[in-house]
Amino acid sequence: MKLPTSAIATVLAILTIGCNKQKAAIDETEEATKEAIEARKSEVAADAKYATEKTDANAKIDKARIEADKVSVEAQLDAAKKKAEADADAAKAKVDSEER
Repeated sequence: MKLPTSAIATVLAILTIGCNKQKAAIDETEEATKEAIEARKSEVAADAKYATEKTDANAKIDKARIEADKVSVEAQLDAAKKKAEADADAAKAKVDSEER
């Protein structure tokens, strides 16, 4: 059975339209996927920036605590040194007073 040329053209046109719709759907899916990936990349970048800022802030706090501890220990050691000197001076004075 032979199909008339117009019938063949109609079938080809329907197939072409169907293919174009499928291609358009594929393109839409591809574009949506790309947009979702870009949005996720933006989220990751924002999360990394926040984490970096928080880490920097925590590092500053830790450094300040370390410095405060250092100053405190140094003050205690200076006080202990002065006490040792005072105790030695007192012991020397006692020895001097016992000799007289």
